[in-house]
Amino acid sequence: MSSDRGIVATGAFVPRLRLDGDEIEAAWGTSAPVARAAVPAADEDTLTMAVAAGRDAIESSRFEASAVDHLAVATTTPPLEEEEFGPRAVAALGLEADSTLATSTQSTVAGADALRSAARADGPALAVVADAPAGDPGEAGQRVGAGAAAFLFAAGGAVALTDAATRSRDAPGIRFRESGSENVDGLDITTYERETIRDLVAEAVEALDVPADAVTGTALHQPTSDIPHRIARALPYDAETITRGTLVDEVGDAGAATPALGLLAAIDASESASHVVAGCFGSGASATALAFEVREPVQTSLSAALDGGVDVPYATALRERGTIGEAEVAGGGAHVSLPSWQRSIPQRYRLEAGQCPDCGAVAFPPEGACPDCHERVTFESVSLPRSGEIVASTVIGQGGAPPEFVPQQRRDGPFGVAIVEATVAGDSARFPVQLTDCDLDEVSVGDRVEARFRRIYSAEGVTRYGLKFTPQ
Repeated sequence: MSSDRGIVATGAFVPRLRLDGDEIEAAWGTSAPVARAAVPAADEDTLTMAVAAGRDAIESSRFEASAVDHLAVATTTPPLEEEEFGPRAVAALGLEADSTLATSTQSTVAGADALRSAARADGPALAVVADAPAGDPGEAGQRVGAGAAAFLFAAGGAVALTDAATRSRDAPGIRFRESGSENVDGLDITTYERETIRDLVAEAVEALDVPADAVTGTALHQPTSDIPHRIARALPYDAETITRGTLVDEVGDAGAATPALGLLAAIDASESASHVVAGCFGSGASATALAFEVREPVQTSLSAALDGGVDVPYATALRERGTIGEAEVAGGGAHVSLPSWQRSIPQRYRLEAGQCPDCGAVAFPPEGACPDCHERVTFESVSLPRSGEIVASTVIGQGGAPPEFVPQQRRDGPFGVAIVEATVAGDSARFPVQLTDCDLDEVSVGDRVEARFRRIYSAEGVTRYGLKFTPQ
């Protein structure tokens, strides 16, 4: 591996809604398996989380999105069982269409695969790990969480991948999801499960060429907070080193994303010339361990992603995830055809507008005649800023939404819409948006809002994505 190549920037995303362990205990009368779990909202999934974390990494780097020519994504919960979602991430992030793609799925070890893929690429490469497992609320569902972590690799990186090792064993039934099911399951053979995880992860970590006394943080497989410490009994690391990269009690069991987020925490806490280790486990079973050298201290955005969450009741968490909530919601209207939606992706994903070459007016969308001089011109491409000001707003309640939005209203209730004004190139444009991540009673004209890539609606089995806006 190149001695010069490494992580130049990172990104993180954790859903705003959080389920406190006390809510789980009150609902089930048992001790909660995690202290807190992140809950994806009705308009969030692994694609939207991956885009949020990836954008965070790119914007904190020295690179433009168009310079990133390799994207490696990992998840166990893609939006569809069969459909590559890498191209949608490429479009939403503003990467070039000829960027190479690598997708890892089916196993929680996928995060390590994505990191290795980006580390071995030639140019700027982005690895994004996003996950949101689901489960029976009475069992795994009590601990499931969500989140995403992103790592941008390029020459001159502050954190370098120095070694990797993999170990495997035919050991099924530890963590699996049957075809057609959304729920993570397992055979609940405790000794078999714990010993397999411990042995495989420990063997992979022990195979790394890294001095044990130089390791200051580890991010090990962590469906619950006790598992990393059980693994550590076979390793020469103390409890503090293990704890630095253990985040499951803050985000819940986020599948492949939990150790990736833990890796960010371990990097955050490390000084120059130290090492951090990631140990990922995947059912089936395999384990991949990665060793990183921290050349310079790195400040990630993990703390900001973890802070500021909003606690919700247990029933709300289940409704947002679609576990409960089948009440009928009236609606009327017609959806936009998929070809029409596809043609407008640059506007819906990246707010691409047009500027009149004659008078300088901005048109959004960039079609038809110039809104000021009314001439038929070929607009020059210009992007609106991802923030603006609300000039009008209202709330869409039951009966007011087109039928495509009925599933969202079942899970999330009424939603807000607004007219937002954004300024670019000395002119402004106004456009309608849907609001998200906010208390609708507190939204008013004059508020500043910023864009978030989210699910808009699904029709004919295909989810439409685009930008929604949330108060700054």
